[in-house]
This record gives sequence, structure tokens and C-alpha cells, in this order.
Amino acid sequence: MEIFRVDKNQNNIKFIVMNSPDIYNKLIEEIKKYFKENNITRAVIGLSGGIDSSIVALLTTHVIGKENIDCIFMPTEFTAESSKEDAYELCKNMQVPLTEFDITNIFDTYIETLAKKFIIKEIEIPEENLQARIRANLLMYVANRKNAIVIATGNRSEILTGYCTLYGDTVGAIAPIGSLYKTEVYELAEWINKNKGNPIPKSIIEKAPSAELNKDQKDEEELLPYKILDPILKLYVDEGKSKKEIIEAGFKEEHIKKTINLVESTHFKRIKLPVVIETK
Repeated sequence: MEIFRVDKNQNNIKFIVMNSPDIYNKLIEEIKKYFKENNITRAVIGLSGGIDSSIVALLTTHVIGKENIDCIFMPTEFTAESSKEDAYELCKNMQVPLTEFDITNIFDTYIETLAKKFIIKEIEIPEENLQARIRANLLMYVANRKNAIVIATGNRSEILTGYCTLYGDTVGAIAPIGSLYKTEVYELAEWINKNKGNPIPKSIIEKAPSAELNKDQKDEEELLPYKILDPILKLYVDEGKSKKEIIEAGFKEEHIKKTINLVESTHFKRIKLPVVIETK
């Protein structure tokens, strides 16, 4: 199944995502197969109010039914009010209740404890990762209580660049969209809304993606714009192109160097990830 096409047009690369119906059907088929083969009937998903967790929740609900899924929202001081509103609206559209655990106090307790040993002047990567791991613990607790599995919500762009927290947002038994680049996730969201009753709030699709682990954090500022990042990842990882070949394809050397460095320095994370459904 061809999902990508990279077209050269006046020395610019246009990244085109295709066959959303095929991707959707493949994901539904494989999720259903996974649940059946492992004799599992319930799922727990951490909702952030973002596009990835929204898609994963929808796909899972379409497979096991709205009565068999538990959606958990775990805000901190860095969580935008709009993310909360989006998460609740999505669940309303899916007719699934949303459980909210504010983890601010839990996080603060960790920081107070750690501050006895470490000097913590501001929120940096260790503190960002800590938030993700607190959420992972709560998701696993709920899954144990419900005799369910946690579904991971990461996409391929995050996985390949290591833009994820090991034992944090990577927690889960299966990663349904782990083989989809971020640009594909958006394309799939548009297709689902058009063909499946418009369940995803428009604001989820339109807002700038953010991990919301720090103040004013934006994915594309810490990585690269996904319209640049994804085709470089495809050329380098999927097609095995060299740095020189990718430059010749029309990308800036600085962007290529940053992308390759992210991929090559985060292999240790990828060998620890949940089962990824392959759509290619």
C-alpha cells in the first residue's frame, strides 16, 4: 500500500499523504486482531486534548465499543484550558465519560522531595519527563483496576526523533498510530471527520501541537515544522537516503543534520516501545 509520495516541484518537496480510507481500515483490522488474539476487552487511554490521543481513542472505540473504554485526562499547571475543553468535547462526541485526575499536587510533591537532593530552579527535561511518568503510573493503575490495557498514543514522527518519554507517554501494550507520521495523523483526522460524523473538534485539528509539559511549549519549535520533518524522516529512515541525497532533494542541511541527530541518538527508546501497528 503506498501512503507517501514525495514530489519535486521547483526544487521544493511536497509531502503528500494518501489513502486515508485504507489506513483507517487497516488500523481497525489490526486493533481488532490484537484485542481478539490477546483476549482483551477493555482499554484505557490518556487524553491530552491533542490530535494523537483523540485519533487513538476514536479508533479504539470503533473497535471495542464506547462502553469498554476509559478515557483519562490528567492536567497540570501547563495544561491549557482549551485542551481540557477539547478533551471533554471529544468524549461527549464519542459518548464516552472522561475521568479527570489533576496531577499538579502529585508533581509538586515529587519536586519538593527531589529538591532536598537536587537544585531545581526551573522546569527542564527531567521535570517534563516526570510529569509524563506520573501520568503513566495512573493509567496503569486504572488499567489494573479495570482489567484492561493501556493504549499508547505516540506517532511515528515522535518515535523516530525520540520526542517521547520512556516509561511515560510511551506506556502501553500497543501503539495504533506508531507507524503514522504526524502529517498522516492530521490527514486521517480530516478523513474521519468527513466520513465518520465529525467527532473530532475542529480546534483539536487546528491548534499547534504541544506536549504541554512546560510553559508555552510547542512541538514544532523544539523539533521542526512537521511538513519539513516528516519528509526528511521518510527519506532518511524509510528510503535510506544519504544526507547528500536529501540535500539534493531540496532540504536545508541544518534541518537534515538536526533530524538525523535526533534519530541516531534515540535508538535506545525505540527498542523499548509498545507493539506498533504497521500500515506500510
